[in-house]
Amino acid sequence: MRNSIKYSLLCVLVVGSALLMNFDARAAEGESTASTNQLARGAKAWSDNCGQCHNARDPGDQSDQQWDVVVAHMRIRANLTGEEARDILNFLQASN
Repeated sequence: MRNSIKYSLLCVLVVGSALLMNFDARAAEGESTASTNQLARGAKAWSDNCGQCHNARDPGDQSDQQWDVVVAHMRIRANLTGEEARDILNFLQASN
């Protein structure tokens, strides 16, 4: 159990670092992006909820449109709130 928590936290840190670099690049290009707080909530919700049943995946494995479908489906299956699903979706889309 302890190793899985460490692994989850490591995944969040690695993906979060990549996300922040991507977030900075998008902001420099003038693209509108989700807030840093929302992305951090999404990374945590992704790790806490999705990691219970799935191995950590690279958010770049799916396109934005594919993540739309996956998150809509998993919102029901994982009993996510609307806010959690939006945060996770924003995080995944900003990370790919």
